[in-house]
Amino acid sequence: MVSQWLDKLHDYLQFPFVRYALIVGMLIALCSSLLGVTLVLKRFSFIGDGLSHVAFGAMAIAAVLKITNNMPFILIVTVICAVLLLRTGQNTKLKGDAAVALISVSALAVGYLVMNMFDTGSSNVSGDVCTTLFGSTSIMTLSVSEVWLCVGLSAVVCAVFVLFYNKIFAVTFDESFAKATGTRADLYNLIVAVTVAVIIVLAMNLVGSLLISALVIFPALSAMRVFKSFRSVTVCSAVFSVICTVLGLMISVIAGTPIGSTIVAIDLLGFIIFCIIDFIGGRIRK
Repeated sequence: MVSQWLDKLHDYLQFPFVRYALIVGMLIALCSSLLGVTLVLKRFSFIGDGLSHVAFGAMAIAAVLKITNNMPFILIVTVICAVLLLRTGQNTKLKGDAAVALISVSALAVGYLVMNMFDTGSSNVSGDVCTTLFGSTSIMTLSVSEVWLCVGLSAVVCAVFVLFYNKIFAVTFDESFAKATGTRADLYNLIVAVTVAVIIVLAMNLVGSLLISALVIFPALSAMRVFKSFRSVTVCSAVFSVICTVLGLMISVIAGTPIGSTIVAIDLLGFIIFCIIDFIGGRIRK
């Protein structure tokens, strides 16, 4: 059975679109895991969930407007909402979690309403909504230009994280102290929010709007079960995310299961394994 699966996987890997999907999947997993640690530690994990719903709303509007290449439009709208979300979350009258919930639910409702009220050029609106929310096979139909766009945006995300690593670290652990030492915390929070928005738009074709948070949260939480320093957690999170995404894509290709759900299921399994390792390590230390 295993040999048959390996032979089948080998045959599929001969097709360029499968290799493209693996490349894009690994890049998205890497980028989402890098900033996932910061978002989890700042207790702002669900910013990914909120922005993914915004991206869904933007995608619905793009479909109504018959915009064929909708990624630039979705990216602009999502980045603007990321900035607004950050500003609103800093308002004393509307805390961060309330702001995320407000924007998330509103964007999801408006997007679905728009797709039902106006002609999107598709006869199966419910099917389009389902594939957008839970992921579709569009990751398997990427063009060369789309792959290069993903590579370019991923390179920008990684470069931003590496260049501003020390500042992001300072803002993550003690924002008040960082401000007191002269660090422009608001600027680096804005950079993180905009970068997350870019990752969300990239990840929509991979796992869908509703499952994007898993790519951000699971690797960080899993790494934190075993490692304690910020750097080791970040490195472990990146490796964990890439491995789970590759395994999920391979299993999806071989078994014909939904790509997004399969990747998230592998992430969940990995998290359980790390919890077991943490439990065993704790027992040994005692």
